Amino acid sequence: MTTAGPWAPGIRRVTFGVLSLVSLVAFEAMAVATAMPVAVRALDGLGLYAWSFTGFLVTTLFATAVAGQLCDRYGPLPAVAGGVGLFAVGLALAGAAGSMAPFVVGRLVQGLGAGAILVGLYVLVGQVYPDELRPRVFSYVSAAWVLPAVIGPLVAGTVAEQLSWRLVFYGLLPLVVVPLLLLSRPLAAAGPVAVVERSPGRVRHAAALAVGAALLQLGGQQLEQQRPLLGAAGLAVGVVLMVPAVRRLTPPGTLRARRGLPSVVALRGLQAGAFFGIEAFLPLMLVEHRGLSATLAGVCLTVAALGWSAGSWWQGRPGLTVDRQRLAVVGTTAVLVGFGVTSLALVNDLPALLAAVGWVVGGAGMGITFSTLSVLLFRLSSAGEEGASSAALQLSDALGCVLTVGLGGVLYGALRDPAGGAGATEFAAVFAVMAGVQVLAILVARRVLPRRAMLTG
Repeated sequence: MTTAGPWAPGIRRVTFGVLSLVSLVAFEAMAVATAMPVAVRALDGLGLYAWSFTGFLVTTLFATAVAGQLCDRYGPLPAVAGGVGLFAVGLALAGAAGSMAPFVVGRLVQGLGAGAILVGLYVLVGQVYPDELRPRVFSYVSAAWVLPAVIGPLVAGTVAEQLSWRLVFYGLLPLVVVPLLLLSRPLAAAGPVAVVERSPGRVRHAAALAVGAALLQLGGQQLEQQRPLLGAAGLAVGVVLMVPAVRRLTPPGTLRARRGLPSVVALRGLQAGAFFGIEAFLPLMLVEHRGLSATLAGVCLTVAALGWSAGSWWQGRPGLTVDRQRLAVVGTTAVLVGFGVTSLALVNDLPALLAAVGWVVGGAGMGITFSTLSVLLFRLSSAGEEGASSAALQLSDALGCVLTVGLGGVLYGALRDPAGGAGATEFAAVFAVMAGVQVLAILVARRVLPRRAMLTG
């Protein structure tokens, strides 16, 4: 390994490949989130709006655990190559959907691919780059979102409104080719990372976790529809399935936010859940409540990615002397401030532009926090545990989003007046819940380092 930099001849190809694959995921996230209100209206599927996001995340939960085991045993090649293939199939299925049900199926397949891709990339980064280069690599990963964030929402919004939302999904398919070509050799050269055998029940626990998460949302929807027995049963079975699975698939002590790696994993889920729990409904709020076009609503996603890149760059500067725990606290606090400013856009008498202002602050906090947690993940993981740790981090990320977006969907459906359209009340309820989760994230951020460890840079 070389410490000359991520663009040194020996690892330049890996850097290009990783960034191109991240750009693909970024284009999908920005474009699909922007086009989603148009697509759901065209398919008459507002009642299943949350499922277009949580369905994606539920299958991501399953895929991350399976991909972690694949990486431990065979290296990152099967996870990345298989993930890209599934991702492409999901895009095609969603684009061809004639109703909301097959559209959600396409999103489910996309989630399988995305979960495998992210775990595989984390393992590849952990194998190729030394510790001192990882903060810079993760800052580059955040920067790879900038171009998709700038042009993705504008292009996707224009295409969805002027041509067809289906072209947003089909147009992403050619982008899968370049990353695979660039990463084919590095992935083939990367070997397995495990030094111990994984539990044979890992896949079973992953399936239980995914099913449990889906049942939680279904149970909430049944309560919303005045079916208390079915709702309570769904919630109870979901919790019974999920809690043991989370304990098996994450570092011991994650549910209690024990200091060190368990809190790193727990914080990732809390932070992702709070931020993306709002972002899933932010374009819908701006379109349905404030009357903006899908293109203008997508600008909020653009500025968040710009802020995210800036925050990640700041934490990755060479010679930074602030310890990683303090960076995590600063990042999570910035996200909460961003939530507060963004929420002001709910008030009709105030400019809708406040949503963009708040979201760029929140994005900066996310860039600081996520990059910091990624660096700490590898520092605190035991040798040979990178695959399992990476899977646990991505699993926590997806689980946090499933729970918060699902809860947001239940609140939105319960409070929305079908006759009167979307107002401020349902969105305010969603935003308030996410702000509460964010406060908890700030508390956990104070526990990401072992009590006696002083890791810096």
